[in-house]
Amino acid sequence: MSTLPERRKNLSLRELVDKAYLIIEPFFDPANAWNGQSLEHLAYRVVRENLPDIAPQDVQVIVSAATRIYRSKHTPQ
Repeated sequence: MSTLPERRKNLSLRELVDKAYLIIEPFFDPANAWNGQSLEHLAYRVVRENLPDIAPQDVQVIVSAATRIYRSKHTPQ
């Protein structure tokens, strides 16, 4: 059995993505749109409020990764 080597360089950031995803997942749901507009931009604020010690660029990475995770889970294959 072959295992793929870990590609991620910052494993602690991956843990933060998992933690933040649980909090911000509803912002990606089209059913939660306001006046036809996505609420994805609010995810940034929620991540900053819940994880105040992380760098702004890491907030961007977390929200971008969470967006990809949400889309991969909710896009028909």
